[in-house]
Amino acid sequence: MATVALYNMEGAKTGSMEVSDAIFAAEVNKTVLHAVVVNQLANKRQGTQSTKTRTEVAGGGAKPWRQKGTGRARQGSIRAPQWTGGGVALGPKPRSYRYSLNKKVKRLAMKSALSSKYAEYKVYVVQDMSLEEIKTSKIVSLLKGLELTDKALIVTAESNENIYKSARNIKGVTPTHVGQLNVYDILNHDAFVISKDAVEKIEEVLA
Repeated sequence: MATVALYNMEGAKTGSMEVSDAIFAAEVNKTVLHAVVVNQLANKRQGTQSTKTRTEVAGGGAKPWRQKGTGRARQGSIRAPQWTGGGVALGPKPRSYRYSLNKKVKRLAMKSALSSKYAEYKVYVVQDMSLEEIKTSKIVSLLKGLELTDKALIVTAESNENIYKSARNIKGVTPTHVGQLNVYDILNHDAFVISKDAVEKIEEVLA
């Protein structure tokens, strides 16, 4: 079994725990990771960009000049794409970029993302991640104790308002919970700080 160190809320090491090899020590599949990250970013796109075609640009109802006899190329409207101020040919229109992936692919990508962090020694498990009140200094103290200066993803088992509001204003720190955990966030942060009960929940979900 793979083993990770346990820390308290001050960032001091208190022990260790075993984690599932199938989830935290699996082979990292870069192809699947890429596919899932591209899918997540595509699904986040609003798709609201829009340009006007020649039928939507105001004006241009009259023919610029007669069809023949001028020596110039024939033109039907000053709002054609080749004219300054004309419509855009083949420009973007509002559309949805969403598409779905197989659940097995998403599960494999999640295991690969977690395993990549474990392989890089970037997984920090906190024994009891809880706060009695909203206190940003407590999270700062935790990160300082863990000697983390880069981007960190803090994960709890369930939605925790005190943890979330205490960590959200710290630069480079993103608080979340298992229900919202995704591959992009894991890979986009250098450190993976997670509560012990969140690890157990992830193992239960991905088993």
